[in-house]
Amino acid sequence: MTAAAKVEESLFQNRYLLDADNPHIRIRDPEICVTSCATKQCAVCCPAGCYTVEGGKVMLTTDGCLECGTCRVVCDTHINVEWEYPRSGYGIQYKFG
Repeated sequence: MTAAAKVEESLFQNRYLLDADNPHIRIRDPEICVTSCATKQCAVCCPAGCYTVEGGKVMLTTDGCLECGTCRVVCDTHINVEWEYPRSGYGIQYKFG
């Protein structure tokens, strides 16, 4: 990997084994995101782009999550993100360490 490589190119090298029946992240109360959260920090700060805003509603897609925990840190006002590490064998597999 060269110094000029884009983040997206590096992220593409990683692999992710999705645990569809047991997601490691969830939004506790989606209605709080719609009615009480004006900034939608999770959608702005997630480096993997797992959170998006569609019509004022926060949507979460856990595949591709880098397991960095940024979402639970930035949701400090409403504490509306439930996050834990994926079960053994699932989640991200970093190619470059």
